[in-house]
Amino acid sequence: MKFDSVCRLCSSCCPIEAEVRDGRLVSAQRKSFLAPEKRLSCPKLAAAPDIVYSPRRLMKPLIRKEDGSDFREADWDEALDWVVARFLHHREKSGAQSVAWLRGMAADWGAPWDYPNRLMHAFGSPNTIGNGSICFVGREFAHSYTYGSMAFPEARNARFIIVWGKNDGNTALGAAEAVSYAREQGATLVVIDPVQTALARQADIWLQIKPGHDGLLAMAMIHQIIEEKLYDAEFVERYTIGFEQLKEAAARYPAEEVTGRTWLAADQIRQLARLYATTKPACIIDGNGLDMHREVFDTTRAIAMLRALTGNLDKPGGDVLPQPIPLRNLQLKDRLPADSVPITCDYPLFNSFSETWGNQVQGCLVDAILEETPYPVKMVVVQTGNPVVTMADSTRTREAFCKLETLVVIEMFMTETARLADVILPAASCFETTQLNRFSIRNNPMYLQDAVIPPVGDTWPNWRIVFELGRRLGFAEEFPWQTAEEAIDYQLGPAGVTAEKLRQNGNGLRIEELRYEKYREQPFKTPSGKVEFFSRRLAEAGLPGVPFAEGLGDDPISFADQSDSYPVLGISGSRNIRFTNSQFFNIPSLLQGGAGCVVDIHPEDARHYDLQEGDRVRIESPKGGIEMAARISATVRPGTVRIAWGWGNYDPLSNLNTLTEDDRRGRVTGTSTSRSFMCRLSKVQKK
Repeated sequence: MKFDSVCRLCSSCCPIEAEVRDGRLVSAQRKSFLAPEKRLSCPKLAAAPDIVYSPRRLMKPLIRKEDGSDFREADWDEALDWVVARFLHHREKSGAQSVAWLRGMAADWGAPWDYPNRLMHAFGSPNTIGNGSICFVGREFAHSYTYGSMAFPEARNARFIIVWGKNDGNTALGAAEAVSYAREQGATLVVIDPVQTALARQADIWLQIKPGHDGLLAMAMIHQIIEEKLYDAEFVERYTIGFEQLKEAAARYPAEEVTGRTWLAADQIRQLARLYATTKPACIIDGNGLDMHREVFDTTRAIAMLRALTGNLDKPGGDVLPQPIPLRNLQLKDRLPADSVPITCDYPLFNSFSETWGNQVQGCLVDAILEETPYPVKMVVVQTGNPVVTMADSTRTREAFCKLETLVVIEMFMTETARLADVILPAASCFETTQLNRFSIRNNPMYLQDAVIPPVGDTWPNWRIVFELGRRLGFAEEFPWQTAEEAIDYQLGPAGVTAEKLRQNGNGLRIEELRYEKYREQPFKTPSGKVEFFSRRLAEAGLPGVPFAEGLGDDPISFADQSDSYPVLGISGSRNIRFTNSQFFNIPSLLQGGAGCVVDIHPEDARHYDLQEGDRVRIESPKGGIEMAARISATVRPGTVRIAWGWGNYDPLSNLNTLTEDDRRGRVTGTSTSRSFMCRLSKVQKK
């Protein structure tokens, strides 16, 4: 039989059709608007049965033995009671705030994030922490402070597309297909990326920008568009505020002034500005390449302003504002004590800009454990994440997690983080879990991620784990739901939609027809009701009201002040569609045929360091060193290397985040620069 669902093997949340025989997952296929022969294939989805039925899956709860040497199997009652006892112990000894919950991307966007917030707030702790300081949420924050909500590119209908810091061929195949389709219809494609990705090679224009300097390019484009009067004067006059302040700030960044710092020629910058402003409709696809830099907030604000300045906002083929689904807020934030302060208190604007995202600065958790600032954290629950590998400065992160008095991990596989745990609770896969994804509730149409098979072994879906913990902690009224469907129906009550109705509409349920130019009928969701080129909220908080009004700030590349000792610019990247962050490197079928764990080195640099293809290379930063195999490639600029990311769980000697730092953070989003850093190379001599 075939069933409709949503894949959550990565954050793309692709609608799929799963085939099941005799209660066993046989295969799964992405749905696509393209003809079958033009669709992109996802190796992770092709390997779904290998993942679900992997002999390496955790199938029973595990509790560390009393001597600390290893784990023993336990039943769910014993494991959950153990966890609950530790919750209560730490609350009594150190206060509820001493317990934190850390959410990983595998925990999903949506209700699986809302449920832990509900649990922790009922318990009395404000410390449910996400990874949004380094992934997506900083960009959404910037969009929201510009025009009230995230705008989503409608590339399929665009005539001009800028892909900025993103490579959807390795991350989001549905989006990659939309770009491919648009190009077949004659759209022009521009890729802005310091690395010549596969998409960059296909682009009409590739701009090899210096990492971390994207904001300067955006401001130079704004200046050029204003200088040549290429902006949408009617839209600017009627629907924006702060144009004069933006014009004044952008005047500091003429193309000639930013060329050296961006690696781009002035003519390239002017050409891009003119093409984007005059080719309609146009959209900008911004991505994670912007997220992992300290300046992500102002950079993305400037890019957001380009959309509005040129009148490409909320237009067919432009960047469309969402029509969110009306929902019940499940988080119970009002249950927190009035004097409750999260460990992310240094980032109040980021904490409060959204009713759903909550606290996002991961590094604050490490601070609270090691330095006990603003107060100590003693217990952490990690929900389907692997922070020891995926967070910046892995050495310090590991030190923090080793110091915890109690560590609980909810996970499908034994990760580097799980190895440190006191208790491991085995999680069901996305094919065994019914839930709402964030992408399905923030905009039309809606899809249900539906369990197509029962949980394998003695694994539980995330929702069931959280609900049961809540009830055992004394919150039966807060967690009355016995099934995922009951909880979904409660959350979707204001929308008049049920889980069953979504199940009956497996190809998507639209509760409101798609509308464009919504700003003509309703104000933008900003304090002024308009697009805010100048933000009074930011100015009152002592921050620049206009992006980069005070300049770029410190060098956005980590360890730039130590370039004499570390002369090579390292770029984290080389992500692979076969894996997601640190996940699935333990699946043999996904390891076959790929490039493996490699560092890309320009041929000129290879000659300098006497390196041949496949030689082992030692890469060092002020934080530590790793080893990888060399791949000689002109995809990178001389003097730079691209380092494979995510392999630290497969091979601890190859953990890129051993090189990255979390010492300096952006003052708005708390983001550290882990995307680019200075390092040095040496050839590993064969023994």
